Amino acid sequence: MLTREEDVDAHALRRQGWTISAIARHLGRDRKTIREYLNNERVPGQRRQAPDAFVPFLPYCRQRLADDPHLWASALFDEVTALGYEGAYSTFTRALRRYQVRPHCEPCHATTGRNVAVIAHPPGEEIQFGWLELPDPPESWGVGSYAHLLVGALAHSGRWRAVLAESEDFPHLVQALDDVVRKLGGTARRWRFDRMATVCYPSSGQVTASFAAVAKYYGVGVDICPPRRGNRKGVVEKANHSAAQRWWRTVPDGLSVPQAQSGVDKLASRMDERRRKVDGISVTVTELADAEPMLDIPVRPFPAELEVERTVSPQSLVSFEGNFYSVPPGLPGVQVHVRHRLGEDSLRIATTGRAVIAQHRRAPRGSGQTVRDDGHVIALERAVLASFTDRAPCKTKVRRPPSAAALAEAEHLRGQPAAGNPAERVVIDLSTYAAVADRLRSAPSSKEESPE
Repeated sequence: MLTREEDVDAHALRRQGWTISAIARHLGRDRKTIREYLNNERVPGQRRQAPDAFVPFLPYCRQRLADDPHLWASALFDEVTALGYEGAYSTFTRALRRYQVRPHCEPCHATTGRNVAVIAHPPGEEIQFGWLELPDPPESWGVGSYAHLLVGALAHSGRWRAVLAESEDFPHLVQALDDVVRKLGGTARRWRFDRMATVCYPSSGQVTASFAAVAKYYGVGVDICPPRRGNRKGVVEKANHSAAQRWWRTVPDGLSVPQAQSGVDKLASRMDERRRKVDGISVTVTELADAEPMLDIPVRPFPAELEVERTVSPQSLVSFEGNFYSVPPGLPGVQVHVRHRLGEDSLRIATTGRAVIAQHRRAPRGSGQTVRDDGHVIALERAVLASFTDRAPCKTKVRRPPSAAALAEAEHLRGQPAAGNPAERVVIDLSTYAAVADRLRSAPSSKEESPE
């Protein structure tokens, strides 16, 4: 880049007859640069701007934010990075502001501030748990209007993990809790919840007897948030917000539950790379979490009884946790109950009348296995083969007019007697004969009318 003074000198020396090479040696610049300034191709005092790497992705970003104005920039950055964008996140957000890509939302524009207290969280002291209700899940999941994600976050380091559950009842809560603490690599000394009915009595905040047994099993204390104090477990609420914005908003319709679980696991692992400052030292969430003193957890989860309702498929299979289990044939479309005690290696399938019709070994969750009983396979094959015949197909191009029996039925529908004895078809109306007889009696004889 030439300064304005150097540009003036270059033009003056050129008018004096100097060559471009001589001017370049005199000013200590490249000949191409001198030629561009003399040809007025460049403006003095301004650097040449490199092509903006964001411009090819500008239409995609405008469309995505037009479809979803509240999509997080970090989630959009993940998408354009997968599409080939090589810039940094700060450069990306600066381009979003420069090109004014995000539409204005007036209801969300104004915010109100409030005082926030700083709560100390010693390492290994607390895990915060919270349910995240996810609206409009894929129809193939079969969970209704909402999917359920249990999120657990270490209050000190901010590391969080999450598990998808079919519902928020007590057995699914225990199963999800066990999965979350195993993903975290252990448990803290205390668990914090809001006033969920499966943990405590919402009116008083006292822990229920069933969940007290769970806490004793894992050797932890239980803390319940005060009423209307959502910020008390702000670490997990922030994790909920990140999971909803950066993962759930981008889940496509065709994604299965195991694939969705893998997606949220990858997001949680990526967010372990966030940086924190502790006593002026910059560290990552991973380094903080690895240094937390965690308690060991039991080998098996708390033995809660898990029971879900399923519909038998035409192949006499029942789906459960990403696998399929066989039942006896003859039950397609029937509602059955799958029962599994957490920690056991088997499960039972029963009818609505509580009669157990099958028992299988439990396959790993989400492995996509089909577990069949040999007796069920043989019985199903026999039932399928019995429904087939070795007779030749019926001929369709033949002439078959209505039979005598069909014609008789047609005559009956027309209100006429069936064809047979001709005498039966004669209709005798006695009233006609009675009318004729009356006329004959009333008419005068020929002798009475003739004059004498």
